[in-house]
Amino acid sequence: MPQFDGNFRARLYDLLRWRRDVRRFKREPLPEGAIDRLINLACLAPSVGLSEPWRFVLVEDPARRAAIRVNFEICNAAALAMQEPDRAALYARLKLQGMDEAPVQVAVFADRETVQGYRLGRLTMPETIDYSVVTAIHTFWLAARAEGIGVGWVSIIDPKGVTAALDVPGDWIFIGYLCVGYPQAEDDTPTLQRAGWEHRHAPDTVVLRR
Repeated sequence: MPQFDGNFRARLYDLLRWRRDVRRFKREPLPEGAIDRLINLACLAPSVGLSEPWRFVLVEDPARRAAIRVNFEICNAAALAMQEPDRAALYARLKLQGMDEAPVQVAVFADRETVQGYRLGRLTMPETIDYSVVTAIHTFWLAARAEGIGVGWVSIIDPKGVTAALDVPGDWIFIGYLCVGYPQAEDDTPTLQRAGWEHRHAPDTVVLRR
């Protein structure tokens, strides 16, 4: 059994602090085998009933990428129109996706109908299938950051449009669209905080004791 000493823990804490949602990527490709390695590591994530419900779709076809890009533009325009007047200008300046530069794009789905795991743990909380996929994405994200690779999660997007554009089974549930590549710059402060959109709050503000 490996021993995780103080030096390892300090590096792990650095990894957690320096994980960023990247929007600006270098256009250079990732090394051969990098994305496969990261997906393999993502599959080490916990899943309800050992169901392993994650499904990764590597989006490589230019036409499909273009369809996803249009999907984002439509949804982003709608989101901008819903902003309060004093926030709209700031929202319009935010860069909220890296699809034009990121060399790798991955759509991640949850297969809620998987028979793997024999539905253990899903009777009262079927949504744990989706939560399991989120843990896989986070595992992917941390593993990528450890290799100096950035990840950006695009959430301003219509799930039905993504499912149609990628021609995946209709009962898969879209969880996230990831842009992956080397970041143009490194920072330990969230982009939205640096842009003045929001800031982190002290952890004790979200803890209740009963």
